[in-house]
Amino acid sequence: MDLGLTGKKAIVTGATKGIGRAVAETLLAEGASVAICARTQDDVDAAVEEMSSAGTVTGAVVDAADGDALTAWVGSVADELGGLDVYVHNTSGKPAKSIEGWKDNFDIDLMAMVLGVQAATDALADGGGSVISIGTTATMEHFASGANSYSAFKSAVTNWTLGQAQTLGAKGIRCNVVSPGPIFIEGGDWNKIKDNMGDFYAATQKNHPQGELGSAQDVANVVAFLVSDAAGHVNGVNVTVDGGFLKRVDF
Repeated sequence: MDLGLTGKKAIVTGATKGIGRAVAETLLAEGASVAICARTQDDVDAAVEEMSSAGTVTGAVVDAADGDALTAWVGSVADELGGLDVYVHNTSGKPAKSIEGWKDNFDIDLMAMVLGVQAATDALADGGGSVISIGTTATMEHFASGANSYSAFKSAVTNWTLGQAQTLGAKGIRCNVVSPGPIFIEGGDWNKIKDNMGDFYAATQKNHPQGELGSAQDVANVVAFLVSDAAGHVNGVNVTVDGGFLKRVDF
């Protein structure tokens, strides 16, 4: 299937590693030009160099918690790429152990989404566009230690994004959420759990209908479809990518 992404211009935040990196690589492979950001110069430089052979990719050091810096970068990308068709919000803080940590989640998860999309709206509305926020199945069902700052603000991001399906939908911008379940990434959180909490990892794997955790590419494939012309009439949905890990029945 031709997803119709050739010539599209996309922003993927937090995209030097993990799910964001897989999303950026997949959009490049489908013919889109991609701008990425992260907080570390070395990571940005390495990612851009490694992906540049696949297409047009640019990167910048941006702290998503700095709303002014994020807003300025989004505007500069629209100018540099000559427009904007896709905005993927992938930045997220770790579960907080302090009140300051909760504030970090507020800035990195929620406000970075609100301010980033706000800065991108005019460009996305010029001919239509697509917004995706990367959520989590932890907003839908009790898991592990239960609700924390991570799942609380991911819930807020999901609610806000799906609400924009009505508001921004009137401007021709589709807004959807992709919510991964347990995803194994080399060097990522589940890799660390496997190494340091073997019993919990084994129990999670045993409780998984497919017997194994998902991959970043599983998530990226869904994102690529949702931002494409093939999903042109899909707006305001939360798609779980968890291999059936959630136990609830969702009508």
